[in-house]
Amino acid sequence: MVLKPGTSPQVGQVVRVSKGKGAGQPAVIIAISDEKFVYIADGNKRKFDQPKKKNLLHLELMPVVSSEVVDSLQESGRVTNGKLRHAVAKFVESAEKNTV
Repeated sequence: MVLKPGTSPQVGQVVRVSKGKGAGQPAVIIAISDEKFVYIADGNKRKFDQPKKKNLLHLELMPVVSSEVVDSLQESGRVTNGKLRHAVAKFVESAEKNTV
């Protein structure tokens, strides 16, 4: 699913970390804390069980939402780390195709 620019963050949305130790790394929003903070995970360094609370100002929202992650969270309330890794890998692959 592709989003319009300037939209608010959504669960399942792919982001790129712009500040902090993981700068430049992609991740997926797995929960929204409030209007300023979200919880992100990538399935590798940041697992679903230990998400990172991140300020939205320190993230670059990508116009991509992983429907697999959203569906899994709605059905069971959780998502496997494998699905998170797949969503991130799919985003990285499509980003590389667009830059070449």
